[in-house]
Parts: sequence; structure tokens; C-alpha cells
Amino acid sequence: MLGLRSSLTTRCFPTLRLPRRPPRPPVLRLLTVQSGVGALGRAMDELLHRAVPATPSYELREKTPAPAEGQCADFVRFYGGLADAAERAELLGRLAQGFGVDHGQVAEQSAGVLQLRQQPREAAVLLQAEDRLRYALVPRYRGLFHQISKLDGGVRFLVQLRADLLEAQALKLVEGPHVREMNGVLKGMLSEWFSSGFLNLERVTWHSPCEVLQRVSESEAVHPIKNWMDLKRRVGPYKRCYFFSHCSTPEEPLIILHVALLSEIPSNMQAIMKDYPPSETEEKNKIAAAIFYSLSLAQQGLQGVELGSFLIKRVVKELQKEFPHVGTFSSLSPIPGFTKWLLGLLKSQAKEHGRNELFTDSESKEISEITGGLVNETLKVILSSNEWIKSETLVRVLQGPLMRLCAWYLYGEKHRGYALNPAAHFHLQNGAVMWRINWMADVSLKGITGSCGLMVNYRYFLEETATNSTSYLSSKNIKASEQVLSLVAQFQKNSKL
Repeated sequence: MLGLRSSLTTRCFPTLRLPRRPPRPPVLRLLTVQSGVGALGRAMDELLHRAVPATPSYELREKTPAPAEGQCADFVRFYGGLADAAERAELLGRLAQGFGVDHGQVAEQSAGVLQLRQQPREAAVLLQAEDRLRYALVPRYRGLFHQISKLDGGVRFLVQLRADLLEAQALKLVEGPHVREMNGVLKGMLSEWFSSGFLNLERVTWHSPCEVLQRVSESEAVHPIKNWMDLKRRVGPYKRCYFFSHCSTPEEPLIILHVALLSEIPSNMQAIMKDYPPSETEEKNKIAAAIFYSLSLAQQGLQGVELGSFLIKRVVKELQKEFPHVGTFSSLSPIPGFTKWLLGLLKSQAKEHGRNELFTDSESKEISEITGGLVNETLKVILSSNEWIKSETLVRVLQGPLMRLCAWYLYGEKHRGYALNPAAHFHLQNGAVMWRINWMADVSLKGITGSCGLMVNYRYFLEETATNSTSYLSSKNIKASEQVLSLVAQFQKNSKL
């Protein structure tokens, strides 16, 4: 990314840079270099046995003093000195495997609960037995995490630790049910610490601290920010940018939402990225719709923690205070995964002796005449790049079939009964309506290669969101507009999947 130096004389900005891991504090590497991996492994085991508190007996659970702060600090310092992802993964794997639940205690307490249920006992006796079982089900490493959270900067450290754990799992540096269990335990703890009552809503403007603007730029995952002037537009007239920060770390973005203030619901990104003069004063009578066009997580360790839904709800309330007359709230959302899904269909059908069940006969003929080859084979190649949008004829011919295929992907493709597409699932569980699918809405390289340039509006009717959310989550019903349902019906009529 490029920074601007000469045109911005009133403030001193660093060049926009790619996000990078914060520097780790120096620490004794415990003979890693001198004695090799075996010494490091032994050092890890010694550290964990010192730092992870033993589980007190049930009777002494409230009388046992907390572990010394220094033991937890030792873990933080040691972990901070592991610059290699594989070393961090090794330590986390040892923690998950060796310091989880005592399965013998769980079996013993479970047997006790079952025995009491078969005999007439007072309720208090059974409830205490169940409480003993719950106590036995708590993994030992939870105590370590709990004590670290009390250290200065401890919660921030645990967020980074979970980001490392997720990265290690994605890279298959560490795997297995114990690791997945530890990730779930840590996610649950972070969900409690980052619940809505501990979150502050903050607005970003061009006068926000440079560090905040830098973090907003680095964290933008939907529509990458090109330079400082691009960022200035996104926090300028007819735009709003908000983020959540935690009460312990004010002005440090956790999740960021960009909003455009327009006269109507847009059908493409060009309408949102329109360049307004920086000095222009907003005219409130021109604003009739608030459009959420980018939601980006700034702390990867908070994946799965419910922040986005809370942020949208808080921003809606904030906008209603500023613009009481605005009643239209919608997103303009990308469709991540659509191109990949479509290419998968084309590939599978090409393998089955050129079977074509995605296009009508007339569409197949027209596409073949333009591309000069079999539909499935040529489209696999063409849609893998962004060159095809340079052909007006091909863009026109593909509009109909790709629109209905996209509608089916969003509405009909499911995972455990819910929308397969993660962005669709997010908005639908928030109570939005699948409102409109838009052709050639994002013609950037990312937009074309990721979703063939298609985008979708999810509209929030505030008086209906609670009902829609309940219907989707409980009965898996998707509320959609006539346009979307019409495209789905066309897919069902013209395709044979």
C-alpha cells in the first residue's frame, strides 16, 4: 500500500503497511539453540507443571489460595519468547493434551450422579453431586487462563494466544480433539469477557489518532484501502466508521463497521465509493438510507465471539439519534465462496462426460459460440480470472444464468439446514431479509474472482428483525424478496441438480 507524503502537511502519517505481529518480549530460550528441540520440550513441560495450577479437591476449592502471580507471568514471558509458530503450537498442544480434564474424576462423579438418580434422595444431595460433576469437567488449563486474565495486559495476551491457536490449527501444526476442546474453552471465556456490557462504541474520523486510522486501514478485509486519501474518503462526508473497543483497551479496535449514507439502497460499490469533496457539508435531506458495506474483525483471536451483531445494533441506534428521519437500513455484501462453489459444479459436471445441468440449451449454445468450446470446460477457465468481464457479449450472456445460480447458492445451499454462505448466515440470523442480488456490483479483481462481480443487499426492517431471526434460527426459514425467490424458481426450472 502507498502512503501520501506531500499532500498531507497538517499531520504526520506513516506509510500504510501490512499488518504484522507485535514484537515479542525478550526471554531466555532455555537452551533451545544450544541443546536442540529436546531441551525446549523439557523446558516446556517444566514450565507447564509450574504455571498450570493443580485442581483443588471439591471441598477445598474455595479455601485454596490462588497461584502466585509470578507463575502465570512466567508462562506469558516464555510464550512471548517463542518467535516460531511451530514452537508456539508445540507448547499449546502440550497444554491441551496434558492439562485438561481428569477423566477418572469425571467417570467417578458421573457414576455417583447416576446412582443417586436411581435412589430416592433429597434434592440437595443430587444437586451437590451434579455440582461435583460440573467441577470435575473443568480443564486445568482454564485456571491458568483465568489467572492470566488478571495480569496487566492479560486479556489482550489471551486474544493473541487464541489467534495463534487458530492459525496453528489452520496450518495443521497442531490437531486433535484436545486442541479443539481448548479452543472452545478459550472462546467461551473470551465471549464472557467481551460481552456487550464491556464494549465501547467509538467513531472514527479523519481527526482520530493516527494509530486508530492505521489499524482501521490494516484491518479492512472486505474492500482493501489503497492509500491515505482512500481512507480519508471512507471517514469523510456521507460516510461513518465505527468500532468496538474493550473497556480495558480504549481506542483499540476489535471489530470495525463502515457505513455509507445515501439516498437509496445501492446496487453496486461505485455508488458507495463516490468521491465527495472533503470540504462538502452533508445535507441531511439527501440521506434516506444507511448502508453497511464492510465489517472487519481487527483481532483474529475473537473469531466466533459475537461482536458483529452487537456492533450493527449499536450503530443503528447511533444513526437513529443522528438521523431520526432515516428508516432504511441495508447492507451491500460480497458473496465469498460463490465462484469456488460454481467452479466446483462445473468441474464435477465436466468429469461426467460433459454433462450440463446448469444452463439451458440456448444458453449453452450461445456461450459455446462465444468461447469456442464446451460450456463447462471453457467456463472453468474463464471464470478463474477477471478477463471475461472485458467482453460485453459474454457479460450479457452470463448475467441470467449466473444470477439464478447465485440466488440458489445463497438461498438453497445449506449447512446443517442453515445458509451455507457465511455472510448470508450472519445477516439472516440477525433478522435481515435477503433483498436483492446485484449484477456487476463489484468489478474489482477481488469481486470478480471471488463472486463473479455479484453482490447482495440484506435489508433490515427494524420492526421485523426479531421475528425473522427467531424464524431462521428455530425453523431455518429464510426471508427473501420476490426478486430472490423469482431467481430461485428460475434455477429450479432450468437446472437439474
